[in-house]
Amino acid sequence: MDNKILVIGIAGGTGSGKTTLMKNLIARFAGDVTVLSHDNYYKRHDELPYEERCKLNYDEPAALETDLMARHLEALRRGESILCPVYDFTVHNRSDETVRIVPQRVIIVEGILIFENRQLRDLMDIKIFVDTDADVRLCRRIKRDVNKRGRTLESVLLQYQQTVKPMHEKYVEPSKRFADIVVPEGGKNTVALDMIMLTIQRHLEQSEGLCASKA
Repeated sequence: MDNKILVIGIAGGTGSGKTTLMKNLIARFAGDVTVLSHDNYYKRHDELPYEERCKLNYDEPAALETDLMARHLEALRRGESILCPVYDFTVHNRSDETVRIVPQRVIIVEGILIFENRQLRDLMDIKIFVDTDADVRLCRRIKRDVNKRGRTLESVLLQYQQTVKPMHEKYVEPSKRFADIVVPEGGKNTVALDMIMLTIQRHLEQSEGLCASKA
């Protein structure tokens, strides 16, 4: 693994505040950060009509092509660019588009199930679990899915009851034990945010010094 690249995993339940934490880090370190989202690796289901795709369980590990994501992360750690798939939540399917992702000195890997998979876990230098109360997470999920993903309130609540909550209890919550850092309330926890930023800043300074010594 390239010691000039720092891989940070950010996991936690739906609506926990992972995105807020990630956006704060991106805003602070801008061009030094690459983001790899587990959401883009949901499996393609062209063989199913939309109505059937709506019924699938998207909150279990089998719903995701995590082995492909792990290979992509390995390539990024080697300094290679990748073609990342793009998932369209409005139609519950992977799109035909891909996005070229170029590695930077900090790679953020985010998703609810990224700590559940050992292969993926082992590629991370720092593992952060964002921990937020279930009622807060549900409210955030309703707002996001209705406003940004074109879902109805009824469909969001049904999915939450049938798969999101039970899969969180089965897979996401137990994966918290693999975290190096547990952050209550995500990006709103300024103490934890400052500590993470200091760690990243120290890595960037050390990697700059390594590059200078080799020049």
